[in-house]
Amino acid sequence: MNETIVGVVGNVATQPVFRETENGSSARFRMAVTARYLDREKNEWRDGHTNFFTVWANRQLAANVAACLSVGEPVIVHGRLKIRTDVHDGKNWTSADIDAVAIGHDMARGTSAFRRGAKPETGGASSQPEPNWETPVGEAADQQEREPVAVM
Repeated sequence: MNETIVGVVGNVATQPVFRETENGSSARFRMAVTARYLDREKNEWRDGHTNFFTVWANRQLAANVAACLSVGEPVIVHGRLKIRTDVHDGKNWTSADIDAVAIGHDMARGTSAFRRGAKPETGGASSQPEPNWETPVGEAADQQEREPVAVM
């Protein structure tokens, strides 16, 4: 089946709503995406039309969205676009929803501090310790002298 995958850049418009259901965690929020254009006559940037999307997140992504996102924050959402139509009170309604695969802060418009979530417990511990990838500045020259480099 073909799906429409989109990447959307905008702002969080509503506070994320988190729910725990029998099918797992779910969260949703509204996202506002406003086009910007250069008004050449006045030589200044103007806001264009604003599109709103309902963003849906599931499982761990839902928990992370609820913990990290707030109204007004710039975000990037990647997921499946779904256009839904419905009839409420005799009126036709159309909504554009995104079933998110990935969501993150837009680093072009600010900074963010990433914190990895806790991993679920696994059956056994690794038999090898994690390597130390950091080399203190003072030891870098000493280590180069002790470890010969093979040249081929």
